Formats: sequence, C-alpha cells, structure tokens
Amino acid sequence: MRRLILLLTILLIVVMNFNTSAQIITKYGDNVSTLDGIIKAYYDVVTVKKGGKVFFERDSLIHWPGVLVGAVSVSKSGKPAMHYLTLKEYHRLSDASLEKDGFDEREISRKVEKFGAIYHVWSTYESRNEAGGPIIERGINSIELFYDGTRFWIMGWIYDGERKNNPIPAEYLN
Repeated sequence: MRRLILLLTILLIVVMNFNTSAQIITKYGDNVSTLDGIIKAYYDVVTVKKGGKVFFERDSLIHWPGVLVGAVSVSKSGKPAMHYLTLKEYHRLSDASLEKDGFDEREISRKVEKFGAIYHVWSTYESRNEAGGPIIERGINSIELFYDGTRFWIMGWIYDGERKNNPIPAEYLN
C-alpha cells in the first residue's frame, strides 16, 4: 500500500511538472504559453519590412476567435473617437499601409494586472518604419488576455497613439 501511494505521488508530481512546463508554439513559432511570449508575438506580428507582408493568419492564432479590436483617433471636430472592429477588418484597413512603408513596433514599458485567469496589460510602445529608424509614434496598448491553463489568448485590445499617419485610412477614422 505504501508503495502504491508513493508511486501515485511520484506520478502526480511528474504529471504536474509536465503540464506546467509544456509550451504551446503556434505554426509561426510564437510561444503562446507565457505572457512574455504572447506579448512578443503581439508586436512581432505587425512588424514588417518595407515591401514585406503582414500575415493575418499568424495574428489570428494569438487571438480568441471573433475578437474585436479598437483604435482611437481624433475626429475632425477635435474630439477622441473610438473605432471598434473585427481583427480581419483591422488587417484589411491597415496591412497595405504597413507593408508599403514598413513598420517596426516595440514595447518599451508594461504594467500587468491579473485576477484568476484574466490578465490586463498596459503596454507602452514606440513605432518606426524600420528598426533603428526615427520614431514615428509613441502610444499605449490596452490588452485583455485569458489564460486557459495551457496558453494565453488575446481577447481584445485598444490602442491610442500620437501617430499622425495612422495605418487605418482617414476616411474610416473620421
């Protein structure tokens, strides 16, 4: 009986260690099993060299299905305006501009709040048209995430920045 209890205890420890150390990697190499990994993927997915390609599929693999995302702009009257759209629509509106001019966005600061399986990340960023180039924008991303016990999912985000030439066309924003 003692051997059985010892064996079951060892088996339980092995299983617990396996579950906590398992990594979930998307087909694009993004580690979504850690908060650092998914935030890195969040920024990497929109970073594209001039003339390169942004991959909607890669971005969709780090987001919860049907996710909505938001962008803040300033209306013609000078008031803040919120634009909430599907991830696919965001890509439809922004990818051509990002690919044409190039885009490199990097996190420069992060504040995380967590309760149970829900995370909120305030992620401050700097954007450039190319790595090491002049800064074209600074802003903040408000990112909501869910941890399902094995991986993180982005449930939604909103960004607000000082960029003058937003990748979403002005006619959509105003």
